[in-house]
Amino acid sequence: MDGVSTPLRCFNEYHSAEMLVDDGVETVTSVEQKKVERSIKEVISVYKQMHSLPEPTLLREQHYQYLKKGLRHLSDAYECLDASRPWLCFWILHSLELLEEPIPTAVASDVCQFLSRCQSPTGGFSGGPGQHAHLAPTYAAVNALCIIGTEESYNIIDRKKLLDFLLSVKQPNGSFVMHVGGEVDVRSAYCAASVATLTNILTPKLFEDTATWILSCQNWEGGLSGVPGLEAHGGYTFCGTAALVILGKEHMLDLKALLRWVVSRQMRFEGGFQGRSNKLVDGCYSFWQAGLLPLLHRALFKEGESELSRRRWMFEQQALQEYILLCCQNPGGGLVDKPGKSRDFYHTCYCLSGLSIAQHFGNMDLHHEMILGEEENRLAPTHPVYNICPEKVSKALQHFHQLPLPDDSRQPGPPAPDHLQS
Repeated sequence: MDGVSTPLRCFNEYHSAEMLVDDGVETVTSVEQKKVERSIKEVISVYKQMHSLPEPTLLREQHYQYLKKGLRHLSDAYECLDASRPWLCFWILHSLELLEEPIPTAVASDVCQFLSRCQSPTGGFSGGPGQHAHLAPTYAAVNALCIIGTEESYNIIDRKKLLDFLLSVKQPNGSFVMHVGGEVDVRSAYCAASVATLTNILTPKLFEDTATWILSCQNWEGGLSGVPGLEAHGGYTFCGTAALVILGKEHMLDLKALLRWVVSRQMRFEGGFQGRSNKLVDGCYSFWQAGLLPLLHRALFKEGESELSRRRWMFEQQALQEYILLCCQNPGGGLVDKPGKSRDFYHTCYCLSGLSIAQHFGNMDLHHEMILGEEENRLAPTHPVYNICPEKVSKALQHFHQLPLPDDSRQPGPPAPDHLQS
């Protein structure tokens, strides 16, 4: 372990960077950027004026209470997410596992039964009972069930029908639509690859030409867009890269261009990440962007890059931790996009996921930690491909890879690649 970091080392050095200078040409973007920087500066100033200057602290108990309540009761504000209910299960369960808070057996069973009602008769999962199957809630439901990691949760998944659903949304060019008759973007390829690998239904036919289609989404910026020809975006870039990692094709990307793009998305004043060029910092990109760096680190190592660190990712890990701990925590629990925004389970999940990435380097065999503040701030590691804890990934892979592929009942499936287990 590298030890506990000195508080505000980065805010005193890294954040001494000059705030935005617009050269006298105001735009909507520059005005909003200055507002954000002022709000960040105010947070820093208040923190520095505190008499004893305590270590930045993860509000662990407040977050736990917020998450625990959300598993049973949601306010009317969540009515608009009626088609995203498996996502709420995943966001809350993953946040709790990062905080290393156990899920009560009765609650876990209730979640399993609810998600079973979200499973479509045609395969895959929908956003709520009685809705159409969709790749996004399918990903969320499978991840949630793997986090629970019991025989009951694994047995919920109808693997044969899940494969049928994935084949029904596969397109001739290798891409996937999010649902039958729905839109195409790179998220769908990642969702399909993730659930197919975790549940051992990944067949050559299912992902024929998919890598080639994803590669066509990498643009001149270096990042990936949702579909070929558009602007690079953090969420799409993560999804496309992680899907290629699952398929063993990440070496086909222009890795150096991708690295330049993603490291340029860490904001030099705020310390957090933006999702696109010329956009504002957002706490959720603490995972979507920072989570790319472990994938790139491994890919470049495989390509023979000899100058890679064996202790740090290729971004300023402490500055990201400072942004999350000082600027993204709601005092009553839950995490936010940026100061002044409302808390929600989405940002809670991805801020904590990014904090975990920033704290942990390596895998089970080579592991270093950089914890800002007290040891109490330490989160559990998260798997950078699936974004659930590594031991839950290994357990799911071990369980499902003992089962035969749905189209071949004679033999167990092939073992999962080692890099997907650790």
